[in-house]
Amino acid sequence: MRRYVRVLALCIVFAIVSVLYVFSNLSSLGTSVAVVGGLAFSRPSSLQSDVGKIARRWPETRGPVDLQDYRQGAGGDTGSPSTPPTRPPPPPSPPERRRRREEEPMHLAVVACGDRQEETLTMLKSVVLLSAGPMSFHVFAEEQLHQGFRDELDSWPSLHRSKFNYTIYPISFPGKHQEEWKKLFKPCASQRLFLPILLKDVDSLLYVDTDILFLRPLEDAWALLSRFNATQLAAASPEHEEPRIAWYNRFARHPYYGTTGVNSGVMLMNLTRIRAALFKNDMTSVGLHWGELLLPLFHKYKLNITWGDQDLINIIFHHNPENLYVFPCHWNFRPDHCIYGSNCDAAKQEGVFILHGNRGVFHDPRQPAFRAIYDAIRKHPLEQDLVSSLLLPLEIKLNQTTHTYCGKVHHLFTQNFGPTLIDLQRSRDQDG
Repeated sequence: MRRYVRVLALCIVFAIVSVLYVFSNLSSLGTSVAVVGGLAFSRPSSLQSDVGKIARRWPETRGPVDLQDYRQGAGGDTGSPSTPPTRPPPPPSPPERRRRREEEPMHLAVVACGDRQEETLTMLKSVVLLSAGPMSFHVFAEEQLHQGFRDELDSWPSLHRSKFNYTIYPISFPGKHQEEWKKLFKPCASQRLFLPILLKDVDSLLYVDTDILFLRPLEDAWALLSRFNATQLAAASPEHEEPRIAWYNRFARHPYYGTTGVNSGVMLMNLTRIRAALFKNDMTSVGLHWGELLLPLFHKYKLNITWGDQDLINIIFHHNPENLYVFPCHWNFRPDHCIYGSNCDAAKQEGVFILHGNRGVFHDPRQPAFRAIYDAIRKHPLEQDLVSSLLLPLEIKLNQTTHTYCGKVHHLFTQNFGPTLIDLQRSRDQDG
């Protein structure tokens, strides 16, 4: 009998020691222990942390958001739910807007030929929706488009019309090579090469293609001019972020800037500096002024260029890299940044600032995210509420595009655009 008692006592002691050992190991692994029905269950603390993270994530799908949701960054399906969008700086307050309006105007230039009038007007509409001004628009267009531009711009409500003045110019190229210049790439696109020569009284400007939408105020892009150093006289974004799918480094038959070239669809220019500069080149041993450089460069490379005036710009800055300021891709966000997967890191961090619908994607049903934002701005009546009439219907459309790669990151399109519209509408309401 004593033998059984001793054996039982030893078993109890062993069991107690075993339990203490298990508990000490669980504690060292950072687990919590729950006792259910007399049995111990461990739950790693890392799981508790994950539960906390999951609780803070954005929902995987959303319908339209109300104003308060949007202010908290809930601008639809984010595609990266554990990282809420960065809140952009709000638009200038009314006193700041008044001070801005007393300053020199911000100059914006665009070239429109053929069927690009509607695109151009939609681009200008996106500018006046978000920007306080003052602004000066320089529209270069074929003669048959001039009256249409005047009629539309002059019909805009005074709230917006008072922000800008505009000048419409005929398409103009130098010398006897006008037809060659006009047909260099897209209709009339090479006109931008001659802006420093044609706009002699303008110090600086932002040139944009017609297929551009501003998702932040023009003031923000204009502020990039202040980042130029003493030698920089123009600014553009890289043509590609990923060299493995880039065009210039794989196919170009001419010099180009940097690793992947630059895209000239959004281009800041200090025209005063451009007019004064002497540009190094591969044709002469001495520097040439901008106006002296263009025609010889065109004649040398016209059989080797594919993208027209953009290729000439790349050649110029290949030989003069110190003259170019390169801004991030979210200032010129194109289908290439999302159609093969998201590859614009700046947009991932801060959202899209300027949307560039090249390759006709604003009109292409195969790219519904780009088309949705273009159609929303194009159809929006300027006098109507910016949130209920523009932002919320846009969110509904964008949430229907997640079957495409670009649609999966559509939150980047409204990350800045949405809060800016909300702030502007609130300011309108307060001003009465």
